Amino acid sequence: MMSVWILALLIGVICGLRSMTAPAVVCWGAHLGWLSLAGSTVGFLARPVFLVVFTLFAIGELIADKLPFIPRRTMIGPLVVRIVFGAICGGALAVAGHGVLSAGGVLGAVGGVLGAYAGYAYRRAASGSRRVPDLPVALLEDLVAVGGGLFLVSRF
Repeated sequence: MMSVWILALLIGVICGLRSMTAPAVVCWGAHLGWLSLAGSTVGFLARPVFLVVFTLFAIGELIADKLPFIPRRTMIGPLVVRIVFGAICGGALAVAGHGVLSAGGVLGAVGGVLGAYAGYAYRRAASGSRRVPDLPVALLEDLVAVGGGLFLVSRF
């Protein structure tokens, strides 16, 4: 059961890095049969419409993240989105792992905060010196978010 809680926390971290990637990979996990969410409160994530919507949002976010006018992920609005979607995704992984939805939700929300601040610190440290351009730094973060998210949802 401990691994389910770790996965719930980590999907929240993914959400902290890219807020729409975590719900998109959870939807893909349900679509591919890796996650069983049927009959649960988070069962809506298995519906094709949510798969399409969250995938499009995730692609849009991956593009928009590179733009200079996008607000910091640690500002209240973007942070709340990461907390809410981290909770939903953490709850979904808990349900898929036969755990308690609310415990997974809390861990996912905590992970969302951790991921937001860790991602922000990483971007500032890696590109703050201006020795490394921001684009490769952001692309590496994208790779971690998408690859890590798919890895997590495939563990079930």
